[in-house]
Amino acid sequence: MEFEITKENFDELVAKNKGLALVDFWATWCGPCMMQSPIIDELAEELTDVTVGKIDVDKQQDLAMLYGVMSIPTIMLFKNGECVSTNVGYQSKEDLLALVEKFR
Repeated sequence: MEFEITKENFDELVAKNKGLALVDFWATWCGPCMMQSPIIDELAEELTDVTVGKIDVDKQQDLAMLYGVMSIPTIMLFKNGECVSTNVGYQSKEDLLALVEKFR
């Protein structure tokens, strides 16, 4: 299941999550983000034990600043609330699946 992550639900979905959370920092005007979006959607369907969500950097500037997001798309993987991996730029589905497997 995919979530729109905001500062209001960030703690529940990511920071206090006792598991893995894959978070895509994106924006509507970002071409590579639009290419990345269907892959994130597929992962949200397939990874039933992983919280998958998107953070719109234009609407959630505080979260983007908190995690030092300077370029998008930026995909972060959190484990037990801690960021364990940051990937900037378009990521293939295979690469993201391998990343999740590495931290399972």
